[in-house]
Amino acid sequence: MTRCLLLTSALLIASCGPKSLTLPEQPMDRAATCGVVAVAEGRLGTADIKAPLPFDAMGRVLHYTLLAGSAGDNFSSEAAADVQRRMTDLQDSVTEGKWQELIPACRAAFPATAVSEVKLPPDRLDAQLGCYELGDFMRSALEEQGKYDNELGEYRQLDYKLDAAIGPSLRGRVGSGVEAQQEARRKALAKMAKAGPPIAVMKQCLARFG
Repeated sequence: MTRCLLLTSALLIASCGPKSLTLPEQPMDRAATCGVVAVAEGRLGTADIKAPLPFDAMGRVLHYTLLAGSAGDNFSSEAAADVQRRMTDLQDSVTEGKWQELIPACRAAFPATAVSEVKLPPDRLDAQLGCYELGDFMRSALEEQGKYDNELGEYRQLDYKLDAAIGPSLRGRVGSGVEAQQEARRKALAKMAKAGPPIAVMKQCLARFG
């Protein structure tokens, strides 16, 4: 009888441990889940759990919001914001489970996150627009935190430098209409999101246009 009780207790303890997880089928929840996994993975390298994530890790987190907003060929800021909100909703359920098991699943579901050799678009204006919009996205997402001023300062300077070059070229390609220009910018950002991890992409942007 005692042995049976011990076995039963052991089974109960085992059943209370972290649960295995699978990626959701719904695209927004899938991206949000992988974003939470990226946060948890980034925390493994920080001694202080309350400290900000390293800049590279923060970039990996934001990549999932970028990719969710770039599901088509035109970036949707609304879709990206929805994923950010869902990350907050899903945080506890993911981190309380065996989130480490989802790391390879997230890379497979979002292959752009695993790109090791980033290449900017061959067309100069496409590359300039993409670099400008990606730098602007990163600054908008992180600037208020006040934790990454050095890195974001480089992006700000790059945007200043590109702004003058982009204007005439963009008007020559799509005209002076605001909507046409905004659509061109959204398409450029969607293309850049799929080029690889945003920090790595921005390094190429700084090397080429900085």
